Amino acid sequence: MDIEQIKKVLERYTQGKCTDEEIRVIEQWFASVNQHRSAMIDDDFLKEQLEDVRSRIHEQITVPVVEISARRKPWRRWLYTGAAAMVAGIIIFSLINRQGPASLPENPANPAVQSAVVKTNKVIRDGYVEISTTKGATEKIVLADGSTVSLNASSRLRYPEKFSGSTRTIYLEEGEAFFKVASDPAHPFIVQSGDVATTALGTSFNIRAYSREKKITVALITGKVKVDHAQKPKPVILLPSERVSIDCESAFMAKTTFDKEDDVVGWKLGFLVFKDASYDEVMAEIENRYNVTVINESGKTEWRYTGSFKDENLQDIIETICLTKNISYTIKNDTIFLKSKN
Repeated sequence: MDIEQIKKVLERYTQGKCTDEEIRVIEQWFASVNQHRSAMIDDDFLKEQLEDVRSRIHEQITVPVVEISARRKPWRRWLYTGAAAMVAGIIIFSLINRQGPASLPENPANPAVQSAVVKTNKVIRDGYVEISTTKGATEKIVLADGSTVSLNASSRLRYPEKFSGSTRTIYLEEGEAFFKVASDPAHPFIVQSGDVATTALGTSFNIRAYSREKKITVALITGKVKVDHAQKPKPVILLPSERVSIDCESAFMAKTTFDKEDDVVGWKLGFLVFKDASYDEVMAEIENRYNVTVINESGKTEWRYTGSFKDENLQDIIETICLTKNISYTIKNDTIFLKSKN
């Protein structure tokens, strides 16, 4: 029994083409396997079950032909197919339970929220490289000058294949990115995000510019940067542990400080860190990190949230936030519904 034969049996089952007896055997097998879902299947169990099924197949194949009447041959084929389904069941169960750790925190109660394919799209046109990430995906990029960019989920970055001229200018058109800039004082490194231009000589900094949040935040980790706004006559100079938030509608610029690097770039390590974060900031982060969609039916959106999560799964995070905000939730496939408790 090879893998292709097993696949065909599964295809027939999913297409509703199996006989009643085949269906009964397959479903009984999956029911028995399901009893073991609370524990990881081990090698010995897998080998034992596979060997048992192989033995049953072998017994049917090696039965002398003279003992099998023409009337009973279909039954023999049925048992062979049923055994194949059992093998398939073991293989599927093994693959599901033995897969390596996911890039995102686990959500055992709702595995479907991590089932969608995540990827990075890359296009080269007119001398520029355009990279975009989907929800749940991040990307690390090395630029021509040796600078590196860590691109967060749901982000778009455009940069030249080769730098030329007096500056090194790239464009963060959407989303969030962490930049570690190669030193070259003669050629300032500039990141353009809408009307905001962040200039550095040799430094590391983070820019968050998700359009749904209606603001752009620049946070400096090391070095020194200058932040210009098209509507402001004077730039803002940032030193390490300082950040500036720019309102995209009013162009108001607010400068603050932060205590820890993880408060700004914890996303690179898979952390969720919120400090007086708006509803849009919190939900954008959750949607991007876990590749889900949040639908708010609670009517509550005007709130701020402070908290951090490092090892918690999605359900724990949602439950904690909802408890704090006195709202309830349900998770269906890859969608989270927020509901009012009243």
